[in-house]
Amino acid sequence: MSKPTSLPRHHVARKASKRGCAALLAMVLGLASTLSSVAASAADASKATRSAPNLPGRPATPAEIAAWDTEVRADFKGLPKGSGSVADGQLVWDGKCASCHGSFGESNEVFTPIVGGTTPDDIKTGHVAALKPGGQQPHRTTLMKLATVSTLWDYIKRAMPWTAPKSLTDSEVYAVTAYILNLGDIVPADFTLSDKNIAEVQQRMPNRNGMVNQHGMWDIKGKPDVVSKACMQDCEADGQVRSTFPDAMRNAFGNLAQQHRNVGQTHGIDTSVPRAASAAGAAPASALASASAPAAAPKAAAAPAGMQLIKKNNCTACHGISNTVVGPAFTAIAAKYRNQAGAADAIMNKIRQGSTGAWGAIPMPPQAGASDTEIKAIVTWLLDGAKQ
Repeated sequence: MSKPTSLPRHHVARKASKRGCAALLAMVLGLASTLSSVAASAADASKATRSAPNLPGRPATPAEIAAWDTEVRADFKGLPKGSGSVADGQLVWDGKCASCHGSFGESNEVFTPIVGGTTPDDIKTGHVAALKPGGQQPHRTTLMKLATVSTLWDYIKRAMPWTAPKSLTDSEVYAVTAYILNLGDIVPADFTLSDKNIAEVQQRMPNRNGMVNQHGMWDIKGKPDVVSKACMQDCEADGQVRSTFPDAMRNAFGNLAQQHRNVGQTHGIDTSVPRAASAAGAAPASALASASAPAAAPKAAAAPAGMQLIKKNNCTACHGISNTVVGPAFTAIAAKYRNQAGAADAIMNKIRQGSTGAWGAIPMPPQAGASDTEIKAIVTWLLDGAKQ
C-alpha cells in the first residue's frame, strides 16, 4: 500500500487563496444584496410618504374595520348566517315594535305605515301600481317603496328598536323581517327566513323592479343626481341660508339639541335660543357655523343625575323638558304626580314595562335598556321638579 502523495506547498497556497477569494466574493455579493434591499425599502417608504399625508393616528386594525363593516348589500354580501320564523317575529314585534308601528304594521300617527298599498299583481311584476300616476294609495308605505329585502334587514339590524338600536340578535332580525314580509303577503305564515332562501324572497318583493339605477349613485358612467363644480381645497364658503324654522315654530317640539340618540352624530341646533339675525337673507359664515353646531353639553358635574340619564337613555327623543314632543313634557309629568302617594313606584313601572292611555293614544314602549338604578334616579329627579 503506497503512501498518499503530498501536494506541493505552492498548490496548497493556491487552493487556500481560491477559497479566500470565493468567501470574499460571497460576502461582497451578500452586502450588495442587503444594500439593494435597504434601498428598495427606503424607496417604498418614501413613495408611501409621498402618497399618504402625514396625519395623526394609526391604521385601523382588522378587528376595528370588521366592527364597522357590517352593511348588508343588495347581493347579500355581508349577510350573517341565521334564520327566523314568522311566528318568532310576531313575538319580537309585539314586545319591541308594535308600540310605534302597530300590531299589523299600520303604525301610529307619528310613523309612516310599513305595510299596505301592494297587491298580488305587484308581487308578480315587481312594480307597485299604486306608485304610478293616478295611484290612489294615500300613503307610500315601506313595502311599496322598498326594492331590496336586504335594505329592510340591514335597517332593522342597525336602527331598531328606537329605544335600543343594534340590540336585536341576528335571529331576531331574521324573524322580524319575516313577520313584516308575511304582513305584506310576500311569504306565508309558516315561513322561516334564512340566509339560504333570502335571495328567493327577493324575487317576490313588490317593488323589486321599481328602482332607477341609471344615475351616478349606481353607475359610474351614469348621470349624477346633482350638477356642481367640484372643489376640494380652499373652497369659497356659501353663506346663503336657504331654509330655516319660522320663529314661532323654532322650539315647538322641544330643543333639537337635546333630542338625539346615542348612535351617530345626530345632534340638532339649539332651538331654545332665538335664531341669529341675518342681513338681506344671507348670514355670515360665523353665524352659520354657530347655528348649525350642536349646543355645548353641560359638564357632567354640573348637570343633575336625572338630566344625564334621560339623555343617555334617549328619553328626550319623545319628551321635552318643558315641551310636549311625542310624549308629555317632563315638567308636566312632575306636576301631575308630585303629591300623589305611590307615584314613584307607579312611574317606575310605567318606564320599565311601558304604558298607554295616560297621556293620549300614543303608547310608550318599555325601556329595557335602562337599569333599575337608573330608572329610580330618573323618577327621583322627575318628582323633584325635573330641574335642568
